[in-house]
Amino acid sequence: MKKVVLTYGTFDLFHTGHLSLLNRLKALGDELFVGVTTDEFNVFRGKQTIFCFEDRIQIIRNLKCVDLAISMQNGEQKANDIRRYGVSIFGMGNDWEGRFDDLRSHCEVIYLPRTENISSTKIKKLLEVLNRTHISDLRKASDPITAIVEPFDEQIARKDDR
Repeated sequence: MKKVVLTYGTFDLFHTGHLSLLNRLKALGDELFVGVTTDEFNVFRGKQTIFCFEDRIQIIRNLKCVDLAISMQNGEQKANDIRRYGVSIFGMGNDWEGRFDDLRSHCEVIYLPRTENISSTKIKKLLEVLNRTHISDLRKASDPITAIVEPFDEQIARKDDR
């Protein structure tokens, strides 16, 4: 009998931490099934992604370690998917520790350590900081130009008023 491993995720800004987790989950069984959250479900959860569902699931479908990629449309579908696909192991990163223990009545539940120093959230926060920094730098760079141009604007305005 095949041992099926199931996990879920958003997989926005796919990175080596995602790949490492999926490879480690695949090593626990014969097949790895991965649920990818839909855009609608993310909106419901108040989560905004950079990449749309179609792009995110396409990346997951094309990984060697993934045997099947499915859509995750709501939080209640996990138990149904476990039954539907004959799942032996449900696995998540340990940042979700304890959150899915209720699924133990359906299959084994494991939480694997995350890859240190990388996460989509950290990447998004870094991009926000860089964005703010660049805007600030642009403003600072434009101040001297504005100081040079303003007197000419004032002269033109006075001439136009005549």
